[in-house]
Order: sequence, then structure tokens, then C-alpha cells
Amino acid sequence: MTDATKVLVVDDEEAVREVLQMRLERWGYEVVLAADAAEARQAVDEESPDLVVSDLVLPDASGIELLDAYGANEGRPVILITAHGSVDRAVEAMKLGAWDFLTKPLDHDQLKVVLEDATRQLDRRQVARDLEGSLEEGAGMDGLIGSSKAMRKVFAELEVLAESETSAILTGESGTGKEVAAQTLHARSARAGGPFVALNAAAIPETLVESELFGHEKGAFTGAGDSRKGCFELAHGGTLFLDEIAEMPVALQPKLLRVLETRRLRRVGGNREIQVDVRVLAATNQDPAKAVEDGKLREDLFYRLNVFTVELPPLRKHLDDLPLLAQHFIRTANEKHDLEVEGLSDGAMAKARGYHWPGNVRELRNVIERAVILARSGWIEVHHLPPFLGRPEPDDEERIVLPADVTASEAEKILILETLKRTGNNKSQAARLLGLDVKTIRNKLRAWGMMSDE
Repeated sequence: MTDATKVLVVDDEEAVREVLQMRLERWGYEVVLAADAAEARQAVDEESPDLVVSDLVLPDASGIELLDAYGANEGRPVILITAHGSVDRAVEAMKLGAWDFLTKPLDHDQLKVVLEDATRQLDRRQVARDLEGSLEEGAGMDGLIGSSKAMRKVFAELEVLAESETSAILTGESGTGKEVAAQTLHARSARAGGPFVALNAAAIPETLVESELFGHEKGAFTGAGDSRKGCFELAHGGTLFLDEIAEMPVALQPKLLRVLETRRLRRVGGNREIQVDVRVLAATNQDPAKAVEDGKLREDLFYRLNVFTVELPPLRKHLDDLPLLAQHFIRTANEKHDLEVEGLSDGAMAKARGYHWPGNVRELRNVIERAVILARSGWIEVHHLPPFLGRPEPDDEERIVLPADVTASEAEKILILETLKRTGNNKSQAARLLGLDVKTIRNKLRAWGMMSDE
């Protein structure tokens, strides 16, 4: 958060309020004080604190009774403190929305850890809200999401292409969003009122591709019991998207070229010519020039289609868009499965950023949907992500070498201390890299006698 986190401290003992104020201000928090429930309610209304630290027993109300007034159910972390702590009351408070429950005499180191965790939660929620805001404002182009330089280049090219009637080839690895880009072009073109028809040449048996493209007449071949329109006729007045064009049978490519040139076709088994008005967009996950060189794509067809080329970048080349894409897929999965996941935790985001995403945006969508189903609410944590989602092989200078005879506990200590060293003792960053909670790192440091008394 850019400004100091504002904490409302509620306690009827003046000495307790003063000590907490001194501690919290030393830790960098802005502090608002209240002596009872009435003052606390007023402070919430007027000061809108980010966090609340409240005694459980107040002169005019119970801290548990005030959870709603504090805004615990609206996402404001509330930490309850009491000298009369019990498991039952702690469980009751947590069920009703308290962030944590501490007992007197207060362990200030423990309070600091709890406050830091709560602040991280606030930061995380603010990030999620910012991402949601960007999505609401249209961070991208229709179904294509992104704000990186690489994606802005794609959007600019699509804007220009959408205003024309020219054919085009969309290139990019599998899962980068070529069909979504084609749908975007169609939706923004003068043909938006017409049909959008997609055909994947690699997904259809070679013997059926011609019929799928051009249609067939009754009795044209065994099983052709009725006449049937092909994709060109179905796309009349609109857009035909030919995916994996380099996988189309070479023998069929001259017929396709003729239809593109004359805008007329004959169904399989037919004699009459049918006029069609179709814009054709093609796509391939191969280098189209290499496909021509290898004899998989006819040169004349390539030049007819390749009036304009748009390359969709792989996700690993625009990882800055990953948080926005992930939030988009979280929102979509929430709506689809009626769930309430807020976003990715820091550890989960770090793990996602460290992965090379060979399946690109499509793989990310599937991973996020799976994680949303597992998490159901709250935050997607590292354990909600599939186990194959690991960091790439590190360079030699990035490796942390462990002695051969090291124990598990010693290895853990080396790993944490070395990561802290490489992050300039930034515990939050080290926690993200290790997929841990910052509280875990602080507790380990305290156990090793390396935690400051601050």
C-alpha cells in the first residue's frame, strides 16, 4: 500500500492504548485510538481504518459483537485481544470473521507478525481490486487480455486489420489465442453481423476436409445421404477462420486458392457454382515460410492469404500480463462454478511467474480453473496449483548448493538464509520465492535466534 496502513486500537485501558500506539507507530503504522465501543464505531465511520486491534471485553460491548461494526465481514482484518482467552471464544471469533485472536499478556513480536500478515492480505486485495478495475475498463481488446508492450503491438495491428477486408495469417504457438484474435477481428469488422465459422484443418480426417470446406451433394460419396453446406457457405456474409492451415492436404490447396480468387465454389459431387462472400483468416502454429519451404503449404496459397500477418506472442514473452490474465480467468471460473475466489496468493503468483507455460494462455486458463475449484473461496495458494508448475532450471549463479551430508532441517535453514541474502533480507520477497508465508520465515528466524527484538 502506498500510504501507511491505518490501525484502529480499541482498549479501555489507557496504558495499553499508549503502549500499542508507541509500538505500532514505531513499526510504521498510522494509529487511531478508541476507549470503548461507541468511540470505536465513530472511528470506523470517520477514519475508515485498514485494520482493527480490539480488546474482546469493552465497557459497553463485546469485541465479538463489534465484528460487523468493525467491518470484518467486509474484508477489514480484525485482531481481538483478551486476558480471558479460551479456545471456544477464539473459535467463535474466527467463525464470525476475526482475522486472529491473541491473549494477554500480549506478545508484541507475535502481534507484529499478525499485523504484517494482515497488511499483506490488504495489499493482496488491493492488487486484486486494481486488476478487476483494469478488466472492467477493458484492459485488452475484446477477448484478448493484456497491457504489455507485446500485446499492445498485437492490438494495434488488429485495429488496422479490422478496418479492412483483406485476408490474413495469424501465427503463434498453440494456445496463444489465435482463434480469439480471429473472433476479435470479425467482431470489429463490417462483417460483425454475419456468421463466424471456424475449421481446424488438423482435427478433420483428410478425406473429409474437402466436404467440410465446400459441402457436398446427396450421394456424392458413401454416407452422403443429404446435401450439406460447407464452411464457406455457412460463413457467407461473415468470416471463415481456417486454423492450422499448414495441415490442410496439399492436393486440396489449389481448390481453396481458386475459391479465394473467384469467390465461387462447387460442392463435392456437384456441378453448379455457388457464389460466396467470405473473408478468410488463417492461422498456424508453424512458421508459414518454413511450411512453404517444406512443401506443406503451397506458395501461391501462402501469398494469397498472407496479405497481413499478426504474430501472437507466447505467454513467457509477456509475463507482465500474467496477473491480469489470471484474474480474468479467476473471475470467469467463479461465475462458471458459483465460487468466491479472490485472487492468487504471493507464493502462487511467484510460482506461476517462474513457470515457462508451454501451453501458453490456454494452459494458464485450465490451471486457474482447476485452482479455483480446489480453493473455492479466499486465495489460490501454492498447494492449489498442479505439481508440475515449478520454476525453470536455474542458471549456475542462481543455484543454492547443499552439502551432501546435510540434514533436512539444516537444508531448510540454508535455503531460507541464502534466499534472504539474495533478496537483501526482504522477508516478503523471500517468502514469495520460496512459496512460504512470511510468518513461517519469521518464526524460523526467531527459533534460530536471528529475529530482531524490534
